[in-house]
Amino acid sequence: MDADVIVVGAGLAGLAATAELADAGKKVLLLDQEPEASLGGQAFWSFGGLMFVNSPEQRRLGIKDSRDLAMQDWLGSAGFDRLDDQDKWARQWAEAYVDFAAGEKRPWLHAQGVRFFPIVGWAERGGYDAAGHGNSVPRFHVTWGTGPGLVAPFERRVREAVEKGLVRFGFRHRVDELTVTGGVVDGARGKILEPSSVARGEASSRVEVADFELKAQAVIVTSGGIGGNHDLVRANWPARLGKAPAHMISGVPAHVDGRMLGITQTAGGRVVNEDRMWHYVEGIHNWDPIWPMHGIRILPGPSSLWFDALGKRLPVPLFPGFDTLGTLSHIMKTGYDYSWFVLTQKIIEKEFTLSGQEQNPDLTGKDIRGVLGRARGGASAPVQAFMDKGSDFVIRDNLADLVRGMNELTETPLIDLADLERQIVARDREIDNTFTKDAQITALRGARNFIGDKLIRVASPHKILDPKAGPLIAVKLNILTRKSLGGLQTDLDSRVLRSDGSPLPGVYAAGEVAGFGGGGVHGYRSLEGTFVGGCLFTGRTAGRAAAKAL
Repeated sequence: MDADVIVVGAGLAGLAATAELADAGKKVLLLDQEPEASLGGQAFWSFGGLMFVNSPEQRRLGIKDSRDLAMQDWLGSAGFDRLDDQDKWARQWAEAYVDFAAGEKRPWLHAQGVRFFPIVGWAERGGYDAAGHGNSVPRFHVTWGTGPGLVAPFERRVREAVEKGLVRFGFRHRVDELTVTGGVVDGARGKILEPSSVARGEASSRVEVADFELKAQAVIVTSGGIGGNHDLVRANWPARLGKAPAHMISGVPAHVDGRMLGITQTAGGRVVNEDRMWHYVEGIHNWDPIWPMHGIRILPGPSSLWFDALGKRLPVPLFPGFDTLGTLSHIMKTGYDYSWFVLTQKIIEKEFTLSGQEQNPDLTGKDIRGVLGRARGGASAPVQAFMDKGSDFVIRDNLADLVRGMNELTETPLIDLADLERQIVARDREIDNTFTKDAQITALRGARNFIGDKLIRVASPHKILDPKAGPLIAVKLNILTRKSLGGLQTDLDSRVLRSDGSPLPGVYAAGEVAGFGGGGVHGYRSLEGTFVGGCLFTGRTAGRAAAKAL
């Protein structure tokens, strides 16, 4: 044996699994096709958002949350409808994860030095009935230090285990096959790629320089999803979301290619819910890209007016930040793969945050003074950079010029000035009273009842065409690939299952490659703050279960 356990994938799930194995005294080989610079995977680039239930941060803000309310929201969003088969274990993982989020998750992380921004965010607000999709209350806790701050304690634990001789890294080791002897997965075979000095996230060479074959008592697959492989995204695209986009941008690096799904499937594992996926509709081209087709997601507040490619306002409740996949489905069924925000300078200053650690230097750098500056006027420096240099932004002093600029960004000029003006003026008339029939205005006024939104997230209601709130801004929004919601089916010990429902001996899976638990713990929709958290939970579970079994 070359190790007790081989872990394939050095992202957050892989680090969590490796740390737990090392704590149990097991010897681990941690393999990844990328160079060491990319240790931590996608989680490093993330906002570090985590879902907690009834946290101290929530209680300090007057938020009344509970395990039962969170479970109601999860089930209303997931819509599990394959319980006899593909959702059998996913439903059980959902119960386990909500229990984790309401219990051990926060103190476990806090004990490792992880801290959280005191104002809780309200993601995926839903907008349907109480039993439908969405978070009933704010639950999105941003890690102090964002993604790097969340990766740090697990990287530290793994590097300490390296010093003790319990863990060895195998960077530039691309696994092409899981070896099977007598029906038991007992190792990995593949190619060693040439050394690469590229920076984190940049595309690395695929030149092969040697073969490898390694043996272990167990293998844990933690290789991530398919978001960097647009061909695979399109191949799995479900009809319920309309036609697959002709143009997409990438919210993840190119190495997020989904290869290990097929490789584990060949070894006997079962992949389920391939048609479930999570892609954002508020993507903008990064003016300073790191990886191919690099896109950034706008994390919008609820005030921007949302129009489809033809200039028609999106229907209730498809407001910014309410229902990601509902909006994606609506947009794709228009026959176009883009849409528009129309807003004001006043809105962008208060409501635009950009996803990702590099777009939030104050939170990532733990800069208290910089964070306090968010409550003052003016757009943040990263947002202002996109306004100045981003290819998807149009900024004008009047609506006629704005529409002209919008039409210049598309192959065919589709926006009609008179029709767009009619819709905006109709909305603006509703601002004159504190009551209204416009559901979006009702929603944004309701949002300002939450102190966190009122302080830093939601602009005071005003007329879009009020010159004092200007200039006017239009943002062309693209489809941004991000997460696979399906994956390798696993039981509650993270053991990969075969098509007959029995465990495939010797192999476990965690993180996105396992659908964040059970082959699809989110069902059809996510509540947000559950992706990096799902990597931690399933990685911890897989590491502990494998250690116990050996």
